[in-house]
Amino acid sequence: QVQLVESGGGLVQAGGSLRLACTVSRRTNSTYVMAWFRQAPGQEREFVAAIRWSGTTTDYAGSVKGRFTISRDNAKNTVYLQMNSLRSEDTGVYYCAARPGVIVSMRDEYRYWGQGTQVTVSS
Repeated sequence: QVQLVESGGGLVQAGGSLRLACTVSRRTNSTYVMAWFRQAPGQEREFVAAIRWSGTTTDYAGSVKGRFTISRDNAKNTVYLQMNSLRSEDTGVYYCAARPGVIVSMRDEYRYWGQGTQVTVSS
């Protein structure tokens, strides 16, 4: 069983930055995709960004492109989400997720999920 643990959430002013981390309990093989999703109150959980353990391929939602950066540290089994120029609409619970195969943005395609970390951006 793969367990994902998120950290790094908190309260930040608009325009500020946060870095989220997702640590994996055991190393998944290089074909796995690691992704970040977020869910605002009363809204659907939406795709934010994704990366594979191998290679350089990443993908971002249009709303965060140019502001957020996903990266990984294979030695630490950890994936990061650097969030800059935060806006009030970035507020929500951020979830880490994993799946084998290619990068996709549909949440139902992800097999493993963390418990989430709250990000609140004040305007």
